[in-house]
Amino acid sequence: MNGVCINSGLQLKAIIPRLESKKVLRKWQWRCRCRCQCQSFTEPETQLIEALIGIQGRGKSASPHQLQVLERSVKLLEGLQGVSEPTKSNLIEGRWQLMFTTRPGTASPIQRTFVGVDLFSVFQEVYLGTNHPRVSNIVRFSDAIGELKVEAAAEIKNGKRIMFKFDKAAFAFNFLPFKVPYPVPFKLLGDEAKGWLDTTYLSPSGNLRISRGNKGTTFVLQKKTEPRQTLLTAISTGKQVQEDDELELQLLEGEWQMIWSSQTETDSWIENAGNGLMGKQIVKKNGELKFVVDIFLGLRFSMTGVFEKCERNKYKVRMDDAAIIGGAYGYPIDMRNDLQIELLYCDEKMRISKGYNGILFVHNMRGVDEGINVNEAEESQKPGTHGV
Repeated sequence: MNGVCINSGLQLKAIIPRLESKKVLRKWQWRCRCRCQCQSFTEPETQLIEALIGIQGRGKSASPHQLQVLERSVKLLEGLQGVSEPTKSNLIEGRWQLMFTTRPGTASPIQRTFVGVDLFSVFQEVYLGTNHPRVSNIVRFSDAIGELKVEAAAEIKNGKRIMFKFDKAAFAFNFLPFKVPYPVPFKLLGDEAKGWLDTTYLSPSGNLRISRGNKGTTFVLQKKTEPRQTLLTAISTGKQVQEDDELELQLLEGEWQMIWSSQTETDSWIENAGNGLMGKQIVKKNGELKFVVDIFLGLRFSMTGVFEKCERNKYKVRMDDAAIIGGAYGYPIDMRNDLQIELLYCDEKMRISKGYNGILFVHNMRGVDEGINVNEAEESQKPGTHGV
């Protein structure tokens, strides 16, 4: 089964999670499978959300291709008819979670320091329908530690623009009975403490917002997240969710790009490639599995093997046909690996599994979005001298 994966090729630079085997992520299987029935996102909004999935650090480590895809999705929504005057709608009110932001050189110290850290949650609170309109940026460190809140007085300029001026900030640590002031002299900053925020798209459901700031920054914020986004957040923060042992998972056919692993490569490059710790995996219905890693200048490592189901949600893998490929030529490598893949979660777009040495992996499906037929791509990669 082929799926859409806009965000392939990115290794997530997240904090290594403290996850346990079957007690992580499993209950999201049913939720993600029926997301089309219960989510309140339109098709163009879903395209943007798909572009967000796999981008960690809220854009800090996004590849040029990912940024291009995301920018296209943003511009598509900005060209559609969302809520006509967002600042006058009660849909803009409330707490919004920051999912993505561009990072210009003029970014604030808070943005540069905290926004790119996946372990922290970042929110924006907007309350305009009061006698004292406020906009606040919040960095939530954890439920145990607390948060940093930077507040600004706000004023509605027109149907899209909010004018603001930061006036106070403080840490609220849960282990202290008082707030700790954030050492920024807003009164002395003058115009540097002022700015504006345009809402260029607000979804009719009130669940998705795109905004652009006076420093050229683009923000994508959500009130309601798609299940796979919640799933990836659980991985990057080490949060555990209730398991569901009744689910039977299958290793789906397709081209799977690794986007994150819980352990950095520690062996030699060739051993890491042969153990599936980098690159992509190509799964075929006939029980064939291939590891492929692009090296440079058209060279790639390729290793082929077979897999078979040995237990519930577990597959036994034997890889024994390796080579360095360049064009139509292949240089065989004497390698053989026996390992096991345990599926923790799998749908047509994302797979979470345990592989070599129990390392946790996240893979995204490639193919449909890039106009690639997996079987055709596989055939085109076979050199004349090596049956990879």
